[in-house]
Amino acid sequence: MSTQGQKVAIVTGASQGIGAGLVAGYRRLGYAVVATSRFIAQPDDPEIIAIRGDIADPDTADKVVDAAVGKFGRIDTVVNNAGIFIAKPFADYTDDDFAVYLGVNLAGFFQVTRRAVPHLLAHGGGHIVSITTSLVDHANSNVPSALASLTKGGLQSATKSLAVEYAGRGLRVNAVSPGIIRTPMHAPETHEALASLHPVGRMGEISDIVDAVVYLENAPFVTGEILHVDGGQSAGH
Repeated sequence: MSTQGQKVAIVTGASQGIGAGLVAGYRRLGYAVVATSRFIAQPDDPEIIAIRGDIADPDTADKVVDAAVGKFGRIDTVVNNAGIFIAKPFADYTDDDFAVYLGVNLAGFFQVTRRAVPHLLAHGGGHIVSITTSLVDHANSNVPSALASLTKGGLQSATKSLAVEYAGRGLRVNAVSPGIIRTPMHAPETHEALASLHPVGRMGEISDIVDAVVYLENAPFVTGEILHVDGGQSAGH
């Protein structure tokens, strides 16, 4: 059981990249963390529980929430980081692509968040943060992204809806909308081209997103916010 008063965060898509950075960021804040991904190893840190599973599967959501409550006794924050991005012309997407997008980007958010909300409210509220994409607000003809906009755009709309629904009960709901971040999913030979898509002329770093989430975590008067961390992409070119 968690030490009395210690807060607990759930982080999805936590095995590498932004997710792994977020796990480390919440540990620096003193939170215990339940980290989930398809392939994730249990770390030596006893204040981190790693849950393997498909985030779109309701059974995974049950395991994640049950682990947080069973081991640490509470849930204070949910970070919906798990996501998928496949750049294709719209007419080239397949039914399988569509199913994967809906599963990871939308069902994963729905299954975990819905189960966590009663536990957040039981401790007087808390925080839900979703990681979306700047392409929702700033489409780019060089980066076909209709399914990303369809699903991550849904998360941004749900963020505002939930923020208003629960504002009077102490539960804040925000999102971080990144540009292209330097993670293992982007091969080094693509970095120069990807950097050029941002007005600031560089890719973002994992730390940029972690810092944004930590800011929102510590901003009690901020809810319903879509925080763009995108090197100026959403402002234009």
